[in-house]
Amino acid sequence: MNSRVVIHEVILRAIVERETNRYLSMLGKTLGLSLVLVSIIFAEATTVSSSPEIHLLKKSDVEKMVESLSNWGRWGKSDEKGALNLITPLKRKAALSEVKEGVSISLAHNVIKVKVGVSQPFEHRMVETGQTPGAESSGDVYSVQYHGFTQTHLDALCHVFHKGQMYNGFSQQEVTDKGAAKLSVINIKNGIFTRGVLMDFPRLLGIDYLDGKRAIYPEDLDAWVKKSGIKVESGDAVFIRTGRWAREESEGTWDIQNGSAGLHASCMPWFKQRDVAVMASDLALDVMPSGVEGVRLPVHLITIVALGAPIIDDCDLEALSNALAARHRSTFLLTVEPLAVDGGTGSPVNPMAIF
Repeated sequence: MNSRVVIHEVILRAIVERETNRYLSMLGKTLGLSLVLVSIIFAEATTVSSSPEIHLLKKSDVEKMVESLSNWGRWGKSDEKGALNLITPLKRKAALSEVKEGVSISLAHNVIKVKVGVSQPFEHRMVETGQTPGAESSGDVYSVQYHGFTQTHLDALCHVFHKGQMYNGFSQQEVTDKGAAKLSVINIKNGIFTRGVLMDFPRLLGIDYLDGKRAIYPEDLDAWVKKSGIKVESGDAVFIRTGRWAREESEGTWDIQNGSAGLHASCMPWFKQRDVAVMASDLALDVMPSGVEGVRLPVHLITIVALGAPIIDDCDLEALSNALAARHRSTFLLTVEPLAVDGGTGSPVNPMAIF
């Protein structure tokens, strides 16, 4: 158990004991009520300070979740849309009601043109400029290896393999040097248009950003629901804010794969029960390291392979966080339009929140 958590709980228990004794001597017959009040205070104080030990998972537990949370066959054996099937015409119409002011905010971080750790830079090369002799226009070339921890991008359902298979049982052999014959990003060519939900954990905890390796557990999700009053519903796109970009501004860069806050794999039944259509975050969704020996990114694995839900990584949620907090809301209309690349394993994207 983290020593800070232990100290926190010891202090809280000491306070409860002290206050209980004081009420015993001062309030006599009202002791019962006082104990109830103290108990409530203690419970509230520890709601999001859960012990990691109660969420210990093994690789075998993740394997079981891949099976038990599976959407394979739910929309037919040949289905390639996965959880996006949950975004029905009625869901899209309902999402329009999120727009009250006509304000739009980009959820993409500006492209990063330098290599950061294992993440490749966005390459921007000018081929014609105002300084080119005889030039009548300007032109440039973009090149980006977008999967990684810097560029805002969408993972298609062909991006992750498990035991030789992809979502809905398609063989990983469908992905060749010519691209993905199944489950490619071309299946999302018509875009994503649904209700977005921002689960803002730094604001829940009253801090600027989550500390490195801070795992988000199911009780944290419940605490957010209780505070926000928002229920995650079928067809929603859920965005997890850890405050990654605020942390980077404060601390600089770090070893992302060995010290980043995010979802613990024990959260996945929670999202399955609510039939989430899209998952997204300001980093890679998973807490890193994952806490599950032998499985590097279990949340990615279960989300893409079992649920069949695309993931949007490396979003910049700072402006959205401030805008929604100022309006005392957590939901918005989300639109996402990936590049129409037949065979692509995903796409750089510029998601838009509109409210």
